[in-house]
Amino acid sequence: MNYSKVIDLSIPVTNDTPVFPGDPKPTIYSAASITDDGYNVSKLEIGSHTGTHVDSPYHIMENGHRMDETPLEQCMGKGFIINATEKKPGTGVTLNEVKDDIEKAGPGKIALFYTGWSHYLGTEKYFNHPYITEEVVTALLDKGVRTFFIDALNIDPPTGNSFACHEAITAKNGIIGENFTNFDQLDVKDPFIIALPLKLAGLDGSPVRAVALIEPLTQSQ
Repeated sequence: MNYSKVIDLSIPVTNDTPVFPGDPKPTIYSAASITDDGYNVSKLEIGSHTGTHVDSPYHIMENGHRMDETPLEQCMGKGFIINATEKKPGTGVTLNEVKDDIEKAGPGKIALFYTGWSHYLGTEKYFNHPYITEEVVTALLDKGVRTFFIDALNIDPPTGNSFACHEAITAKNGIIGENFTNFDQLDVKDPFIIALPLKLAGLDGSPVRAVALIEPLTQSQ
């Protein structure tokens, strides 16, 4: 299949990449250089939830799928936008606000929560993001959705006092992705989303390089 455009949905991984409070901060430095060794090699010390990443169910559920056990089909598929750009910092997206967008949901589809918060990457405001309420997640799970991505630090409240959405999604062996970006560029129907994790045996999450593939328009479209 031909695609007219590839849109990068990942934030850069650097020593300054923001992480959830308490998570390991990234440390990236040179381990070998062309000048000294004839080649470049870098050493990366990062957490499993650094940058744009996906959570395996094991992140929250003791008996949930580990990262290497997670079906890759859950990390790719047609996405649909749930617009939450009107939300204020620290407020929850309610079912009434997004009920029209949820009508687009179905098995195998990826819910893309567009808050616009990636615009604040690198600022303190990034940590006080909108979040998803459990009623919204439940409605999507009932429609067969098992993959949930957001362009913010966390799908649950920034206070860290609740992980209700994480618990509801991972109880179904669903996938959560956070710290996505460029959802504002997904102004087409059914962009094909790919966010493949590393094959990290037994782990709870993985950074990803996420992209959206945009199909060229046809006369029928």
